[in-house]
Formats: sequence, structure tokens, C-alpha cells
Amino acid sequence: MTVRIESDLLIPGRGEPIERGTVVLDGATIAYAGPSATAPPTPDADHTSVPVILPGLWDAHIHFVGLPSSDIHDMVRWSVPELAVRAAADATATLMGGVTSVREVGGFGLDFAGAITSGAVQGPHIYGSGAILSPTGGHGDGHSLDLDFVESSAQWFGELCDGVPGCLRAVRKQLRKNARVIKVCASGGVISEIDHPIHQQFSDEELRVIVEEAARAERYVAAHTHGLPGIKAAIRAGCQTIEHGSYLDEETASVMAERGTIYVPTRLVVDHLLELEDALPRYAYEKGVMVAGHHARAMKIAVAAGVTFAMGTDIFFPGLYGTNSLEIRLLQEAGMSALEAIEAATANGPLTLGPQAPRSGQLREGYDADVIALDFNPLDDSTGWGRPERVTHVWKAGVREK
Repeated sequence: MTVRIESDLLIPGRGEPIERGTVVLDGATIAYAGPSATAPPTPDADHTSVPVILPGLWDAHIHFVGLPSSDIHDMVRWSVPELAVRAAADATATLMGGVTSVREVGGFGLDFAGAITSGAVQGPHIYGSGAILSPTGGHGDGHSLDLDFVESSAQWFGELCDGVPGCLRAVRKQLRKNARVIKVCASGGVISEIDHPIHQQFSDEELRVIVEEAARAERYVAAHTHGLPGIKAAIRAGCQTIEHGSYLDEETASVMAERGTIYVPTRLVVDHLLELEDALPRYAYEKGVMVAGHHARAMKIAVAAGVTFAMGTDIFFPGLYGTNSLEIRLLQEAGMSALEAIEAATANGPLTLGPQAPRSGQLREGYDADVIALDFNPLDDSTGWGRPERVTHVWKAGVREK
């Protein structure tokens, strides 16, 4: 089916905006994107006119885990089927907020991606990691739970692995599930109970073999990091994306810019944690407060150094799905222009998948027909971001979903 979308403003994802722009979708592919004056005739097309069009957004760091509360331990208290049903509903909300593609870095994404592709469930394109790789006692471990229980029941979210043989096997287990990216814990975290956010997790040798094994299958490795030791270790090992990066400094940011290492800061979840003092375990709230100021500085350092950003939110709490685009406004607050922040949320998203990336994130001929329409001009007004009702239309693979 041919779809014709005319707009007052076309934002291509990368490049300059076009006043009075048109996009023509031919099935799942963009056939034309450019000025309306030179658009080809499409007399039989389904025609829509909107104020603003841009590529469907990418969330390069999200979790579909189906939590009913802000307590991470609900992942083992509730049954997997119920969590999965909740997660599917969260995927639908994410799509309705304008996110048409996600890099899902720990959760049920790989498990129900097929249901979305078949049309049984509405949701974005999912490029999942499978389980998060963590050393025993690391950020992906359930510290207060019996270790045998964690190892036997929680592998849909976290895979504990130690030593070179264990790490190799863990990577191969995710590849066996067709993981499109490998996620590792290179430092401690905030939500986990005992580990410290600054401490490095995995040895340099373990990280190196994880990256090498992923590279043989043309997969990138996404490194959860807060502390500088973990950030540096991940970069040394060749991890292609740094997630969070709370203690990033100027020297390391320059190295990232030189190497093309991509930064996925996930400010949205950091801000949200600070609002949950009464809902979070005390240790999680206190660690969130500890890293928040450093994280805000790290984002500004990375912007100033010219590091490549990709938008990610780290949403795993209920109630936030669909507000993903608020991260665009937070990128602007860190020093990006409106166009730079939009590029981070569109054209740069596929970069986080390396050779596995689809032709997506831009309004260009031959690219995936993922398009959204807004009722506000995001170049002049960032207050519409994070409000799913301001996303008036969503086309995914050429099909109107909203």
C-alpha cells in the first residue's frame, strides 16, 4: 500500500529540516522524502496531512520486564507469564509514544519480538540483547536471594558468568537466542543491593573475550557503567557503547570521541529515581542520589567533547513507558541543539547495533518506513517531548499504528 504524508515541516533525522515536506511510503520502505514541490504523483495513495513529520524514534536502552512496581525484586516474586503480559502492554505504550525501534538490553524483548512482528501485539521493532551478562555478585545478581535460585530462575533477565570459559558460554547462549547486541555489566549499579557503582566488574580479560566473541557474530557490546574504572575498562576492551557513564571525565570523553564509542546516557531514569525516595529500597535511592550530579556533569562533558550520543532511557518502571521522548529534552538541557538531540534519538539509534543495524532512523529513500507526526514544532518547543498525546500519528513498516 502506498502512503503519502504531507507536512508543514519535515525533519529528516540527519540533515537540515525541510519546510513543506512530503514522505511517500511504498509498503515497508520509504519511496520519497523531500520537498512537496518535487514529490512524485501518487493518485491512489492513502493521504495524510500533518504539522511535523520525522523518523520514528529509537530508544537504544530500554527494558521490557513487566514490573508492577518500582521494586526490582518483583521480577522473581511474580510469575513469568504475568510479567510478560505486562511487558507486552509496555511495548505498546512505547510505540504510542513515538518510539518505533528499541534496543532492549535485558528483559523479555527477544521472547515476544516475534509476536510483535506477526501483529499479535502492538510494539516497536525490537533488537534485543537477551540476558544481561554479570559476574557473580555483580549488578545483574540478586544479592539477597539464594544463588542457586538466581542461577536457575532469572536467566531471562541476568546471566551470571565468571572466568573466560563462563563468559564465552554466556555470550554464545545469547547468540543462540538471536541476540542483536550483547549487554555486560562493566561496573556496579544503582538498583542492585551490594555492589558499588564505581567499582569495575569483570576483569579486563573477561571483557575482552566477550567483545571478541560478539564481534565474530558481528554484534556490538553495550557496557553498563557508572564509575570511571568500569568506563575505561569497557573502552579498552572495545565495547562499542557506554551506557549511563556517570563518572565520565574529559580525558575519557576525548578517547570516546576519537574511537567513535557511542554514549547512551539514560538521564530519564536517573531523574526518575530521585523522585522515588519513599518507593525504592533505601540503598537504591541513596546510590541514585550519589551518582545523579556526576551523571549530569558527564553528559555536558561528552557534549563538549563531541562524543556521539544515542538516545536511551533505561525505562523499567511502570508508568514511564510512552514518555521515552522526554530524554530528547534532557539531551538539550545537557547542551545539545534541538536538531542534535533529535539526531541522537533517530539517525544515531541504529549505530548502536553496528553491522546488525537496519536502514532506519532517517527519512530517506530506501530506508525503513517508520515515521511519526507531531502536533508541535520540536525545533522551537521542547515541552511536547515526553507527552505521548502530542504524537498524533505513528507508521511502522509502512502501516499506520496510531
